[in-house]
Amino acid sequence: MASGKRNDPAMLAASAGRYREYAPPPALRSHFSRLWSHTLRNGPPTKVAIVPDGYCDLLWIDGRLVVAGPDKTAAFPIIKPGTTVIGARFSPGAAASWLKMPLSALVGLSVPLADTGRKGTTEFESRLGDCPDPSAVVALFGHLLQEAARDEEMPAQDAAIIFAAVNSGRPASGLLDLSERQLRRRCHHQFGYGAKTLERIRRFQRFLDLCRSSGTMPLACLALEAGFADQAHMTREVGELSTLTPAAILGQLGMRKTPG
Repeated sequence: MASGKRNDPAMLAASAGRYREYAPPPALRSHFSRLWSHTLRNGPPTKVAIVPDGYCDLLWIDGRLVVAGPDKTAAFPIIKPGTTVIGARFSPGAAASWLKMPLSALVGLSVPLADTGRKGTTEFESRLGDCPDPSAVVALFGHLLQEAARDEEMPAQDAAIIFAAVNSGRPASGLLDLSERQLRRRCHHQFGYGAKTLERIRRFQRFLDLCRSSGTMPLACLALEAGFADQAHMTREVGELSTLTPAAILGQLGMRKTPG
């Protein structure tokens, strides 16, 4: 997907159209944490911000399979209004194994799956492209992933342990009896960047979750609840990761707008 930036304010992808998540079937749950679909609204083009979340996704968009690598900052893909994107979010540790490459090679990139050398990509794309019913593509996408998963090794457990700790607000250092150097190497391989960057991104995601569920909470309280040192720290981090202010995000995701 091409990317572009304009001066007009961005809209978070979750707010720009209809987004749905689905639990993967049991055979996929070790490899993918979610299946999802996202249909953008028809109408004038909108500047959509895809914000970092610590994950890597496999997408079906515009008739091809694309790997969306992990991001460090917001991306602004140019997607036509009305487009439906179908995706599968890799579980922590699964993407590097499936793609046979460190995720550090994919940071900030969207790469055709065929370019990774993944076998069976042409047939996968052909079967999806031949699906006559657009509403059935999500089910077929999951079915084809199940076929591919039969030959895959189980993801590395250390990645899941690191991610779970960071996701709960605990630091990754000291985990798994690893040295700082070993931890950094494993994080770059499995997530695309070091533990400190992953911690920043997951803290930002905790802020987004709080915005969705706590629309009446003052921004200063949101900052502390999400794990920021204070509101100024939150404003700086949120701006660097999304280009938006916390108040703007709360206005998009929260139950009501607040002046902050």
